[in-house]
Amino acid sequence: MKIRFGYVSHAISLWDASPAKALTFTRYKQLSASERKEKLLEVTRLNLNHTLRMLYYNLAHEIELYRFSSSIVPLATHPEVRWDFTTPFLKEWREIGELVKRNQLRVSFHPNQFTLFTSPKMTITENAVIDMTYHYQMFEAMGITDRGLINIHVGGAYGDKTAALTRFYENLTTLPADIKKVMTLENDDKTYTAEETLTVCEKEGIPLVFDYHHHMANLSEAPLEVLLPRIFATWSNVAVIPKVHISSPKNEKEFRSHADFVDSEFIMPFVHLLRESGQDVDFMIEAKAKDQAALKLVEDLSKLRGFKRVSGASIEVK
Repeated sequence: MKIRFGYVSHAISLWDASPAKALTFTRYKQLSASERKEKLLEVTRLNLNHTLRMLYYNLAHEIELYRFSSSIVPLATHPEVRWDFTTPFLKEWREIGELVKRNQLRVSFHPNQFTLFTSPKMTITENAVIDMTYHYQMFEAMGITDRGLINIHVGGAYGDKTAALTRFYENLTTLPADIKKVMTLENDDKTYTAEETLTVCEKEGIPLVFDYHHHMANLSEAPLEVLLPRIFATWSNVAVIPKVHISSPKNEKEFRSHADFVDSEFIMPFVHLLRESGQDVDFMIEAKAKDQAALKLVEDLSKLRGFKRVSGASIEVK
């Protein structure tokens, strides 16, 4: 089996390369009409350039997985701003997309925790559709709607999981079919376990991005070895290698918080299960040290018997 490793958004090894430079609405309101447009263009151009820097860095280190920042475009979904962020940057978006396609990179987005479909408030659902549409539009601008995925959580329970899940199914019907087609769901560390999220995924035909750290913080009733084959099966419809989120606790007291790097001992029980299954997987590293954490974990695992490093960011396990 083979494991590929990737990281989230920002290669901290690069100097001043954040792809999420911000323009707050407060600052935006202080500017004149012409200054507002120019500032939106300036910040977006910088974020796109930094995204390209990240991709070239990834190629240099043979990192095939990458999660784009959701904040590439400032104020893209703000109700008083929402602007055309694709037309002024057709060349830049396409350049990013061509780089992804040419090098067979696996890319994704992960909107924030407020993008959910369980809320009793219709405005929350409407905003979730707006946010999912924004992410999809970025994939459209890149020309990679056939390969990019957008990952979210099920959402809150609001004191009644059964009612919340009923709303999830109902509210999800407001999401355009082409966007739902590129959607994945992730188990969380407090509310919806991997088993509960899996049930939703199976019902809706949505792939499950399994988060091992979240699972350990919010255990399912069924053992993981029973759930894994079903989790992997949810990826059959999109014909993509299953993706897993990997991180480890900051400390025992702050178990749910992510450490700077990944403790290989923490994830080894899971890795052993994967080894037994023989299933190829992609590891998205969610540690604070980003790219450095991903590459260090590759190095740490490659020192173990039966683990062979076969590229800058992938390992074969025998």
